[in-house]
Amino acid sequence: MTLQQERPRTGPLSEPERHYLSKPDRVREDRRFVTGKGRYVADLIRPDTLHVALVASPHPHARIGAIDTSAALQVPGVVAVLTGDELAAETEPLRQYLDVPEVQWWPLAVGSTRYAGEWVAAVVADSRAVAEDGAELVVVDYEPLPFVIDPEVAAGKDSPLVHPTHGTNVMADRHFAWGDVAGNRALADRTTTVRTRWNRNSTVPLETFGVIAAWDPHRELLDVWASIQMPQFPEQVAGSLRIPTNQVRVHFDVDVGGSYGVKRGIKHAVLAGFLARRLGRTVALIEDRSENMHGGDFHGPDRIFEVELAYTDKGDITHIRIDVLDDEGAYPGRSPLQLAKPIGAIVGPYRITSAEYHAKAVVTNKTGQVAVRGFGQSPTNYAIEAAVDAVARDLGMDRIELRRRNFIKRDEFPFRIPSGTEYDSGDYETVLEKGIAAADLAALIAERDELRGKGYLAGIGVASCLEPGGGNAIFENIMNPKNDKTTFPEACRIRVDGEGAVTAVISISSAGQAHETMVATLVGEELGISPDRIAVVRADSLSGFPSQSPVGSRMTIVLGQAIHGAAGELKNKLRIIGAHQLGLPVDEVDYRDGAVVSGSNPDVRLSWGELVAIAHRKQHLMPPGMQPGLEMVHVAHTPRSGTLTSPEGTVQLYPTYSFELHLVLAAVDPGTAKVELKRYVVAHDCGTVINPDVVRGMVYGGTAHGIGVALYEQFAFSPEGQPLTSSFMDYLLPSSHEVPRIVDVEHCTPSPYTSHGQKGAGEAGYMGAPAAVASAVNDALNGVGAAPLHSLPIKPSDIWSALRAAEQESS
Repeated sequence: MTLQQERPRTGPLSEPERHYLSKPDRVREDRRFVTGKGRYVADLIRPDTLHVALVASPHPHARIGAIDTSAALQVPGVVAVLTGDELAAETEPLRQYLDVPEVQWWPLAVGSTRYAGEWVAAVVADSRAVAEDGAELVVVDYEPLPFVIDPEVAAGKDSPLVHPTHGTNVMADRHFAWGDVAGNRALADRTTTVRTRWNRNSTVPLETFGVIAAWDPHRELLDVWASIQMPQFPEQVAGSLRIPTNQVRVHFDVDVGGSYGVKRGIKHAVLAGFLARRLGRTVALIEDRSENMHGGDFHGPDRIFEVELAYTDKGDITHIRIDVLDDEGAYPGRSPLQLAKPIGAIVGPYRITSAEYHAKAVVTNKTGQVAVRGFGQSPTNYAIEAAVDAVARDLGMDRIELRRRNFIKRDEFPFRIPSGTEYDSGDYETVLEKGIAAADLAALIAERDELRGKGYLAGIGVASCLEPGGGNAIFENIMNPKNDKTTFPEACRIRVDGEGAVTAVISISSAGQAHETMVATLVGEELGISPDRIAVVRADSLSGFPSQSPVGSRMTIVLGQAIHGAAGELKNKLRIIGAHQLGLPVDEVDYRDGAVVSGSNPDVRLSWGELVAIAHRKQHLMPPGMQPGLEMVHVAHTPRSGTLTSPEGTVQLYPTYSFELHLVLAAVDPGTAKVELKRYVVAHDCGTVINPDVVRGMVYGGTAHGIGVALYEQFAFSPEGQPLTSSFMDYLLPSSHEVPRIVDVEHCTPSPYTSHGQKGAGEAGYMGAPAAVASAVNDALNGVGAAPLHSLPIKPSDIWSALRAAEQESS
């Protein structure tokens, strides 16, 4: 994989000279990861730890009768067996984010099981192997019940009910309309409607979820080490266990072996914490692969879209309508909140002035889902881009020119979309031109045509998509108006010790986004000190500060704002100390690269060492009444947050919007229907880049993930409700053989709302790759007169069927 680096200084902000931002520098986390010195949950298990194995339901829906644990308890080394009824009697249900009080969820099934793989009992033993032996001996009396797998059937009135006390499988049903819907429909000459299916997949990280819990009865303190990426994790664990939040200490100095949203693990931690308290021993629950893939509730979105575009004969899109049905699995939890995210980018990068949106969430007898990489934005991007391609086919218009015609223009930013969100900045046309230049579009077309001449099906794919960044809490209010939360804060402490060394303290786990590098770079930029000299440490949940975890591409934005605030307060204190010592008014001195200098005479200055010595050890030189030491904590709101959704449904959902353009050349073997990606170009704009290598890694990794979604990855179920993909033998992932050489070209339109113009990049690549690859396959099919495919992943059998259908129609 290679990078074409091109970072012009253009955009709405003038960019000051930088010391460390946007410049190649080492990624400090890489040293421990490459040398095998990462510190993961499983590495922390001590010899005296107890281990948990789980008894899983074989039925998609069944009433639980008697549970016989006697044989399991006779196995040497088995310490205890816990059932759902025992657990529910002493804990609170896990949190539901919708207003559905009748839907109750515990880590172990209570009363009935609601999907195949749901945990029914937990066996605790001296080793994992012994616990598994015990689990095999637990006998459960099941009475099978009617079940539903298809979300469209589940939404119907006559469907079997997953939660009978709720009275329906519909958990949320929201309708929105913004702008002059009737007027914009009247302006259109035509409409096109496309139905797409995003089948459930996930990030399937190399490390399964793991948690260790230890209860100290003398201090009345529960210590938790977990591979988490989850907002409000300590609070939810404490709430379910009925203990105060200050008696739960979650340790964030644990490396997470892959996540991108799926490492939630609330039920795992509640179960382990409960057992640790009851047994007075340290308890570890480390999933095996099968448990992770179908019992851990970490599947991603499972959505059916219907997108309608209204447009003129010239190709001007006047209106968009999106209907979406999301299959949450058996328990909604936090996943339906993802249906709010499209509201913040409901028109994509296009100048469309009215929109309708209907979002419905249903439960089925399947594994539960969570937020996967982008909080559900990539499926929406795919649906919108599929509809734009359909418009181009209907008009006989070039797909790139159609997009160019409808792009929001550079001079129109900040641009308010119909749903009330304002895009911060962008230059979509320039990013498009850079992508075209990097791909050499004329040569790409010639190569496609040459492949077609050799008997291959070949096609070019294009996708232009947004990545909202800086995730806020307002989506909770959108999907559940009773929830009036409006902030999603982050905090940073910057402390300078008596020798002048700088340490930044954060309260988030390491989930692969190079936070330590990012924090050191931003602190170094703010203070004018080399990032190599700055230590970054992770506090636990009791010694740290408010954090909502690394979700929603928000850390460079919100944590960056906290760093900016803490550094600003530190520099201001140093200016006051320096001005006092120099005998100058504060407004006549500046802070420059670690020194306080006179604004009129740079030779009059106090060095970093002198300032530190005064602050820590020389009270007689301090300004009167000033507190000694140099330590600042700043808690930052998400930029542009703090307002509830209006009665009309308008809202500022995310503060920043990155943009990416994908161009792909795909070849399809007509005999095997196998897809090979020949060339891949991504043009990307995430504002000011903090570290180029980190952003490049995000783009490459996200693109690879998107390729998997487009062609390989799917959690499948049989008509009987049984999971068919319980290992990597069944769940296909792209390897280095399937991911082509990726060319990445960068552009920069800084955000006017962040500390240095940065935007989100944690979900880059993935936002547009599924849409682009699908577009390339459909262009190949279009070349031989076959109908487009609108269900991901696109399997060889799907292509084969489309080709046979085209042959039959032509004959």
